[in-house]
Amino acid sequence: MSDVTSKTENTGTADSAGPDDGPPRLTRLAFHSPLSEARAAAIVRRLAGAGPRTVLDIGCGWGELMLRVLTAVPEARGVGVDVNARDLARGRRDAEAWGLAERVEFVEESAVGTVRGPADLVLCLGASQALSAEEPPRHTVEALRELRRLVADGGRVLLGEGFWQRPPTTAELAGMWPEARADEHYGLATLVDHAVAAGFRPEWTETANADEWEEFESAYQADAEVWLAGHGDHPLAAGTRERLDRHRAQWMSYRGVLGLAYLTLVPVVPVVSA
Repeated sequence: MSDVTSKTENTGTADSAGPDDGPPRLTRLAFHSPLSEARAAAIVRRLAGAGPRTVLDIGCGWGELMLRVLTAVPEARGVGVDVNARDLARGRRDAEAWGLAERVEFVEESAVGTVRGPADLVLCLGASQALSAEEPPRHTVEALRELRRLVADGGRVLLGEGFWQRPPTTAELAGMWPEARADEHYGLATLVDHAVAAGFRPEWTETANADEWEEFESAYQADAEVWLAGHGDHPLAAGTRERLDRHRAQWMSYRGVLGLAYLTLVPVVPVVSA
């Protein structure tokens, strides 16, 4: 799950499956983060090129990128860890449909202190908060240390992490998620420096662009918006309207301010002294 939606999502009226029970949930999102098909394909090629045999997806949601890596690397097996049962169920259905059910496991559990590693490839897309009980931004530093522990020497980590594209103004912070703070995220350079300090070298550094953010945020709301337009008298309509309007206002406040970095990280192998 992307970091920002983990702060703002209220699934109370969004988890229903159809128009009789409430709005459908996130059917227009392939990824639960601002990630285009073109960027995803390039990332999968790069990660698959390292030849992982084991893949661990932290805060996996429905594990779309993990499933694509497993498709690209037929000998690989994967485990996805998340606490959202609905997303995990979607991941299991997708794995079955893709013919991957025998090679992947979706587990409902906390990732804090997980013993699921080490894995050849560790994915953590907008889910660093799942690895740490620390408050932002300290959780990022602890998550990076945990990712180094969870990845095998010679492996790769793909970290999707929020960063400030520029310092937010007081007015912008007031419109974001509750209790948003200017020190809640690092800048991109500082984020990469923390990755290096945690025992990685950055193989690839890239950031979600404006088109990816707009497609993500629009798709994030679209199912419920269309449902609401035709179900204004539904018992869930008022709550759905409030949730959608609140999230849209938050998005407009962090639009162009909050970024998401995708860092492909190579663990530094410790030097063994003679």
